[in-house]
Amino acid sequence: MKKTLLLLLFVFSIFACKNKENSDSSPQMTSEEKNGIGNTIAMANGLDKFEDATTVEFTFNVKVQDSLRSSRHWKWNKKTNEISLTEGDTTRSYTKNDTIAEEKKDIDQKFINDSYWLLFPYQLVWSDAKLTEEKKTAAPISKDTLSKLEVSYRSNGGYTPGDTYDVFYGNDYMIKEWIYKAADGDRQMATTWEGYKDFKGISIATMHKSEDGSFQLYFTDIVIK
Repeated sequence: MKKTLLLLLFVFSIFACKNKENSDSSPQMTSEEKNGIGNTIAMANGLDKFEDATTVEFTFNVKVQDSLRSSRHWKWNKKTNEISLTEGDTTRSYTKNDTIAEEKKDIDQKFINDSYWLLFPYQLVWSDAKLTEEKKTAAPISKDTLSKLEVSYRSNGGYTPGDTYDVFYGNDYMIKEWIYKAADGDRQMATTWEGYKDFKGISIATMHKSEDGSFQLYFTDIVIK
């Protein structure tokens, strides 16, 4: 039971911080270096093709110990920024802008979480994260030798400030595994990035698993136009 609760907390707490400043004084990559590796990974996953897309649709699923714990279907109109969420028989919508009504913020939090998993490689360009690169180290699950990139967010602002991600990628700049580390230091978990599918040049990892396979986060019904 404790492990199951930890897994669910892990899933539903990954909300990207989107700050314009970073007050952390620890060493970080210059803008040129950040744009270099961040842009390279994002482009390897089809960022240029995604920028031309007009609509995105997907279902975010979480399974723990073979039990489906969450299934949320999203439709995102990129032109108008109108986003709709369907859970069970209920559909709710909002428009993502600078002022989101209080009663809509729970939808926004879920969308940020779910789309962050779906489109994380693009966040290396979109978000104001600190990127610290460490070349060639053992990945946490496969133990393969991969390149490591630490992606960290500032300690204030956003839905969950201070979170960090250790990202492990191959020579093709595709992410193979990552470790999520919560700012509170109590939650940490490694998952795979696998089941890549191509959507007209846009690469999406459709499956993420824990080392023992008891946790699965995966995407279905993906449509990108």
